[in-house]
Amino acid sequence: MDRRPSRNKLDPQRPYAFLIEKERAESGDIESVATIFLTNRECPWRCLMCDLWKNTLTATVPPGSIPAQIDYALNELPDREAANQIKLYNSGSFFDPKAIPVGDYEAIARRIAQFERVVVECHPQLVNDSCLRFRDLLRGKLEVAMGLETVHPQVLDKLNKRMTLDLFSRAAEFVRNNQIALRVFVLVKPPFLDETEALLWAMRSIEFTFDCGATVVSLIPTRLGNGALEKLEDQGQFAPPKLATLEKALAYGINQQRGRVFADLWDLQKFCDCPACFCARQDRLQYMNLHQIVPPEIRCSNCPRASS
Repeated sequence: MDRRPSRNKLDPQRPYAFLIEKERAESGDIESVATIFLTNRECPWRCLMCDLWKNTLTATVPPGSIPAQIDYALNELPDREAANQIKLYNSGSFFDPKAIPVGDYEAIARRIAQFERVVVECHPQLVNDSCLRFRDLLRGKLEVAMGLETVHPQVLDKLNKRMTLDLFSRAAEFVRNNQIALRVFVLVKPPFLDETEALLWAMRSIEFTFDCGATVVSLIPTRLGNGALEKLEDQGQFAPPKLATLEKALAYGINQQRGRVFADLWDLQKFCDCPACFCARQDRLQYMNLHQIVPPEIRCSNCPRASS
């Protein structure tokens, strides 16, 4: 925590971000998704790689604040009527009562009644009967997103997530047995792995998530920005993944044909060492996300890959 940069100043009555994005749905259709990044109390888990705390508060929001944030975002989002799904992401666990007050569940459910699917995120330790309480208030289907990060046992322990693979499996089973869909976040190249190991363990992590019943896997390239990873970078224990590693991990996941696999494309240019082919490779990844098809790799005569 001593290595952290400054926290952003936020209004508890406003979400810190919101947008409309496109995503391939379970039906195979490409649908609009309303994504709202809620402002709330910081997650109690302080994972080594996480910088989401930058957009959180130090105290629980007053009752009614989360519904007010949703109202604000839905009023401001363009073409929200076209969205069939909504993601309520909160930089932590939706079912942490210190983050999202339980007393607000009914008001939240009323505001999102138009959506066919509601996606929230939660640490496996907090996947419990609160999920069922919220599920039963919804008109649409609930989907819970959990961070697996990696199945590498030593690296998972070093991330300070305070979670075991057995705990994750039990939480996934609880979700599956209660007719709740499961989405899983997997890190591409967490600290302590080199590039070759990173791809291998990303592939193993994808396999594990599908074995746990996930219908969606979201691949997150591990980014600098929280202070601790910068320290590990100085020590030679971390470097952000190469874009090629993310590309290969996504291609592997899609080719499994066991569920949808998406790559997180935010700030993607930071992972590419060749400006000449970046736009084409970004477009290719977006195509893979939307169509779940792996097209031929981009060939670039200026790219460092060509001489490697």
